[in-house]
Amino acid sequence: MIKAKKNISVVLILLVGVMSYSQGTLKEYQKANTVDSLFKNKVFKSPKEFHWVNNTIFWYISNTKNGNEFLLVDAKQEKQIPAFNQERLAVSLSEILDKEIISKQLPIENLEFSKDFSHLVFTTDTLKISCDLKSYELSKIQGGYQKPQRRNAYWGDRFDEQSKREVKSPDLLNVAFIKNYNLYIKNIKTQLETQLSYDGSKGFYYSSYLEWSPDSRKIMAYKVRPGEEHKIYFVESSPKDQFQPKLQDRDYLKPGDQLPFKSPQLFDIASKKHLVIATGLFQEQYELSDFDWKDDSSAFTFEFNQRGHQVYRVLEVNAADGKVKVIIDETSPTFVNYSGKKYRYNLRKANQIIWASERDGWNHLYLIDANTGKVKNQITKGNWPLREVIKVDEVNHQIYFTASGLDKNQDPYLLHYCRIDFDGKNFKRLTTEEGNHKVSFSPDYQFYVDQYSSVDKAPVTLLKSVTNSKVNVKLQQADITDLLNAGWRAPEVFTAKGRDGKTDIWGIIVRPTTFDPNRTYPIIEYIYAGPQDSFVPKNFQPYYWSMTALAELGFIVVQIDGMGTSNRSKAFHDVCWKNLKDGGFPDRKLWMQAAAAKYPYMNINKVGIHGTSAGGQNAGAALVFNSDFYDVAVSSCGCHDNRMDKMWWNEQWMGYPIGPEYEACSNTANAAQMGGNLMLILGELDDNVDPASTMQFANALIKANKNFELVTIPGMGHSAGGDYGERKRRDYFVQHLMGVTPPTWDKVYK
Repeated sequence: MIKAKKNISVVLILLVGVMSYSQGTLKEYQKANTVDSLFKNKVFKSPKEFHWVNNTIFWYISNTKNGNEFLLVDAKQEKQIPAFNQERLAVSLSEILDKEIISKQLPIENLEFSKDFSHLVFTTDTLKISCDLKSYELSKIQGGYQKPQRRNAYWGDRFDEQSKREVKSPDLLNVAFIKNYNLYIKNIKTQLETQLSYDGSKGFYYSSYLEWSPDSRKIMAYKVRPGEEHKIYFVESSPKDQFQPKLQDRDYLKPGDQLPFKSPQLFDIASKKHLVIATGLFQEQYELSDFDWKDDSSAFTFEFNQRGHQVYRVLEVNAADGKVKVIIDETSPTFVNYSGKKYRYNLRKANQIIWASERDGWNHLYLIDANTGKVKNQITKGNWPLREVIKVDEVNHQIYFTASGLDKNQDPYLLHYCRIDFDGKNFKRLTTEEGNHKVSFSPDYQFYVDQYSSVDKAPVTLLKSVTNSKVNVKLQQADITDLLNAGWRAPEVFTAKGRDGKTDIWGIIVRPTTFDPNRTYPIIEYIYAGPQDSFVPKNFQPYYWSMTALAELGFIVVQIDGMGTSNRSKAFHDVCWKNLKDGGFPDRKLWMQAAAAKYPYMNINKVGIHGTSAGGQNAGAALVFNSDFYDVAVSSCGCHDNRMDKMWWNEQWMGYPIGPEYEACSNTANAAQMGGNLMLILGELDDNVDPASTMQFANALIKANKNFELVTIPGMGHSAGGDYGERKRRDYFVQHLMGVTPPTWDKVYK
């Protein structure tokens, strides 16, 4: 047992610490409750966005102690000047808005300079205004300003395959549409309809998604055999507009559900010939996507994601005979990470494809012959992952991209910007300074603004030249003097070896502002171990909602990326395969043990954990599968059985068909193993993770005679529980990790 192997001296220190001070007091609660506002607006000269007006000039806003400064930068001349006279604009705005405007607090957005920089156009809350930068006279632009309306789309919304949409041919002579489950075309001039297909039916109909060939002589249409309908239901107990509850439902496919089957078909307009396309190369479908005609109309391609995500293909259909051939055949004994690392760029003129693959153990780019599928050359190479393609420059045969893990002496998750030629030569680093980089390129990619930081180093903003990566202008150095004076403590970046004894595991340690190395502190881990990404913060920020306030109560809070998460090697990632219960816990335990060995004030005998969504599943698993180490867990909106959650996320990592691994990884099925103190938080209207997942876990715990807390929040969706959940979470940790009765809420939250 891990906890039985504690050093006696550590125990003595803990006993002395308990006798000499208390934690979780009213004073600490009040500090935790205000720490976000205490650190707010105390980081200056840290601009967020950069707006290029042309290839050499851009503007940005610098937040200073006195307010916002609008600055204009000429990259070619290496000069930085005020973008305009803010005092004069404030005077003019005061008149047109009929209220006093302060020059350093201009209420303007959506700025645009005219090409000759004689005028500035911007918006206020209600107006769109043009400003003459010589006279500072303002004129309202007719039509005013309306803020764009955003549609709150549900993540599970699916394309309506049977809509009534019509698709015009490129030559604008015909429209294609679906009627009575079949494909028709109609002559736009004569309105004459022609039926092209006769095999559509209610059970196997033609989709309204149609693709004309560029020469308008052919149409690709696909038939759909519908899949299974699966809905989840919620009772909205306390609606705002009526007294009685409401029943809500959502479309929600789960692992193992039957999916639609798509069968592409090809039609010749002149001959009205229907070419049936053989489906042998794309039978076990998860999805067919990205239908795309070649420019010469000789063929079209599409992508096939096989159910289970171990085969991903780019297929080509010959327009003359309908025969299908494989261009790219991506396979993996575990999973092809289609949801996070798939990248394809068609070089149409060269008839080549730039393709991302982890086939050599790292995520890299390959140049592929689009006719034969043969790899012409690997573009990027090395024991580091490509993270994102920023731009493909077809003229100069170059690719701009981000990568991490390029430096052995740096955090392997830090983003750096690079450039490379299509043939894999002339690899060039555009960023080298230690930190997490974010770059804004000029439109012609000759200059760029490079801003970098880390959790313990404030942002630096530089203007550089792509030609030589030289620093042309140091635009800003963030000022955190006020933040430090407010008592802020930088998180510590900490590394320790993982389960294999070789791989570095990276995380951060957050201490309270009142930290005293002579005290002892229970540990709380904030966890999200979803395999789709890595999650430990890398950028500078003064406040972490999931960590900072908890630390102020008298805890040390940590966050760690263990094995099974993304953005390292394929082998590092594959640990999650059919094994989500692992959650990187073997690495997390070793990491915290190493931290406690270095810092004896970290009480390794009192460890809590909390997380939301996949992190909620992880927090539950900490007590179901790892109660030898974790004592207290707060799990919010967790997916406690992967068979109960959304199909796309869970089958990506747990595989298909549904095997015994699903039950082996289930908190619900293994609830009888749960040890320690558990709180479950649930929003009754969660349409991301089915609320039944938490309720079934609770039911299994009840049947296993386990003591736990269940907090259900009316009207709340997928979240950590909002303010109420945060209060319950704080109290639960204080009570069970410190053994302290929390102060009453009327004293803390006034």
